[in-house]
Amino acid sequence: MLTWLKSLWTPPTPPTPPHVAQALRLIRARYDAAVTNDENRRHWANADNLSANAANNPDVRRLLRNRARYEVANNSYARGIVLTLANDVIGTGPRLQMLTENAKVNRQIEQEWMAWSKAVGLPEMLRTLRMSRASDGEGFATLINNPALPTPVQLDLKLIEADQVTTPDLFGNEPNALDGIVFDQYGNPAEYHVLKQHPGDPTGTLYGDYEHVPAQNVIHYFRRDRAGQGRGVPDITPALPLFAHLRRYTLAVITAAEIAAIPGGVLYTDAPANGEAESVEPMDLIELERGMLMTMPGGWKMSQMEASQPTTTYGEFKREILNEIARCLNMPFAISAGNSSGYNYASGRLDHQMYFKAIRVEQAHLEVVVLDRILNAWLAEAALIQGYLISRTNLEQVPHTWFFDGHEHVDPLKESSAQALRLANHTTTYADEYARRGLDWETQLRQRAKELELMNELGLTLPGQSPDPTTPDSNKSDQNPEDSDAETADETVPAD
Repeated sequence: MLTWLKSLWTPPTPPTPPHVAQALRLIRARYDAAVTNDENRRHWANADNLSANAANNPDVRRLLRNRARYEVANNSYARGIVLTLANDVIGTGPRLQMLTENAKVNRQIEQEWMAWSKAVGLPEMLRTLRMSRASDGEGFATLINNPALPTPVQLDLKLIEADQVTTPDLFGNEPNALDGIVFDQYGNPAEYHVLKQHPGDPTGTLYGDYEHVPAQNVIHYFRRDRAGQGRGVPDITPALPLFAHLRRYTLAVITAAEIAAIPGGVLYTDAPANGEAESVEPMDLIELERGMLMTMPGGWKMSQMEASQPTTTYGEFKREILNEIARCLNMPFAISAGNSSGYNYASGRLDHQMYFKAIRVEQAHLEVVVLDRILNAWLAEAALIQGYLISRTNLEQVPHTWFFDGHEHVDPLKESSAQALRLANHTTTYADEYARRGLDWETQLRQRAKELELMNELGLTLPGQSPDPTTPDSNKSDQNPEDSDAETADETVPAD
């Protein structure tokens, strides 16, 4: 009755349009992953909608850095994985090849660059930067002047840990500032704040003095996983809990093995309370000697502890957890564990191809973020030296490329056959084939030409190769020229 009375005073509801009804049905649709219930509530408790910089705030990054450094310093697998990754990405160091039209200038710049990189220890610095990105999340380096260098160009690099790049007195007064970095209106870094002393030094403090370093003098090497991200987190962050599980399980297996091997146990009695058994102090210890028979107190028996922990699954557990740890680094299990005993040829090649592709991606990123920046600064300082290498007018977009160490093939014979087939079919070039090995094709071909010239001079030939027909034969030097012409004419007569 009340509903009928309300309907008399309430205007009729217009019908819902079809497109609105369709939208309402879409809104009522569900994703299982979006449902929160008692089973998954605790699992998704830490999920948030923070921005990249808010999620990677200074406290979070500091905690992750400390834990990652601790794990790398104390876990043999973590240490080996980080070292292997740095060695595979950097190798013995990148090599420069200039591609200007002046070949003489190209060779001179390449030689001077190689001498400078050896003087400053560039390969070692690059390996340290890659290790810092894995354990600290980012690596910093400043371009400085070092008068002590023996090279004409006195540019040098100074590595800085991520702890020193911070702004102690930043309390939200700078709208375009992040911890240690000030951005311009377009989002480009304008300057970096670098503490004069490391906050972990005995004489250092978090609220110490810092320097304002222009962005053009700072190299910031990190992986940007989210839009707007300004600082990096360690590459091994997802694997940190797994490293802890691996160490705990290892210690548990060792403890179980020790309990099974050492004669240890507990005393117990079948007598009732206040019965015939002699009195024994609770939690008292009885020293046992190896290989000796001992008597227990009257009425008491000894039971040895048994290690019921399934130690037979220890190897399988380590393989699975190492495989999961290395996955966040695009590294196959064989490389992370240093063990390829369970691989066959095909599976080993397939896993390594994925890993080598990831290495090439990282090397390309390193070229843009680090190497090209260093080369531009090096050329700019070289141009200031009168008559040295290259003029300042030619510094814009100097054509060049970088070569890294190549990866050895598992079967060199198969690789050489495939290489010869690709060259015969014109589906590759000498430049590409030498680049696979991290070598400069022009330098290698010049060296090969010198070797062949010397071999011809010494009368040496390669296996299966006939002597050079242009080389004069000493045995025919005394022959009559007419006889020689006649013999040649006879040889050139076509056969029927």
